[in-house]
Amino acid sequence: MADIFEKIKKNRGPIGQYSKGVHGYFTFPKLEGELGNKMVFRGKECLVWSLNNYLGLANHPEIRKADKEAAEQYGLAYPMGARMMTGQTSEHEMLENEIAEFMGFPDSILLNFGYQGMVSAIDCLVDRNDIIVYDSESHACILDGMRLHNGKRFVFKHNDMDSFDKQMTNATRLAETTGGGILVITEGVFGMAGDQGKLKEIVDFRKSGKYDFRLFVDDAHGFGTLGKTGQGAGEEQGVQGEIDVLFGTFAKAMASVGGFLCANEDIVEYFRYNMRSQMYAKSLPMTITVGARKRLEMLRTRPEIKAQLWTIATALKKGLGEAGFDLGEANSVVTPVFMKGDLAEATNLTYDLRENHNIFCSIVIYPVVPKDVIMLRLIPTAVHTLEDVNYTVETFKKIKTKLDAGEYKSDEMAAVEVDDKKNMK
Repeated sequence: MADIFEKIKKNRGPIGQYSKGVHGYFTFPKLEGELGNKMVFRGKECLVWSLNNYLGLANHPEIRKADKEAAEQYGLAYPMGARMMTGQTSEHEMLENEIAEFMGFPDSILLNFGYQGMVSAIDCLVDRNDIIVYDSESHACILDGMRLHNGKRFVFKHNDMDSFDKQMTNATRLAETTGGGILVITEGVFGMAGDQGKLKEIVDFRKSGKYDFRLFVDDAHGFGTLGKTGQGAGEEQGVQGEIDVLFGTFAKAMASVGGFLCANEDIVEYFRYNMRSQMYAKSLPMTITVGARKRLEMLRTRPEIKAQLWTIATALKKGLGEAGFDLGEANSVVTPVFMKGDLAEATNLTYDLRENHNIFCSIVIYPVVPKDVIMLRLIPTAVHTLEDVNYTVETFKKIKTKLDAGEYKSDEMAAVEVDDKKNMK
């Protein structure tokens, strides 16, 4: 018989195997100070491109004031209990109504956490006779939700409509045998590579009458950033009304905690009485609920904030593109920069960026990207400046020159000193 803990010691996971050398620096770094374009990392001010604070609301004075007043009035305890029992309030209902109206759906339901909500919503929607068809680069919350599904699932190549067509044929054939339905799951914006999901193309398959399915879209990164009014990728692509279930989060454009699902009234009611993560979990705290209403108000009534975000995002993409960097297929504000190099080069390059150029951005390595790829992910926000953009582009030119010259090659990753408490020295 194996000992579970001994097994864990021998297999730390694809990223965990490097934990002793990267914890506190490349993973679990501490960014301190007020949330914004510049924060403190290891005692030095850095230009930060790693916060999903798209609209810059995290530290906006009106938001801080609303959060403070709500905290003073309600604290973090109220309401106590799950919404079905003792956690229902008028504020929760008003927020749901406002979200539904803004997003152009008949109804919506609040979620305590986005990740948890997606997992539970998938589990709630399908039974063992139903079939799921999903994009190969779907977020981990979608993959974890499907782990709870006892039925069959088919994966199509990322944004590949020929692959989608093939897998839908397989799913349709199987559904005719099981008597179940088909749920297609994709994303409005894929958060790593920054490309939008092919929502219009998927909808066109259904409009053509070739396939019958329901469409579930995770638009965590599109909500608040895409579309004329900020509804997201569905609005951007002109198919908002064709989405059956839409997920959005408060954790990105709205700089808070929690999320929501939009659908018709029957489906939302079904969620309320059957989605286990909401039925058996404490209600979203009133402070967060009231704060979310203020954030939604600003998202809805301050188009200049989203316009400023896109001014920065467009300038960043233009500058990096003109400098010859590979930005993949990104057509959202998320800005990935792809370069060739191994793990050691990736860490040495990132170390150079942070220590010598005071730029903090996220590094993405295998298994998220292939082993010979370095991906630096930049998240522009409405609080960045064009000066920030220009400095970053010029700095990236320098590190690319050094990478091409082999200056980051090493047999080891960048050496980082860590004390016994996993804090940087």
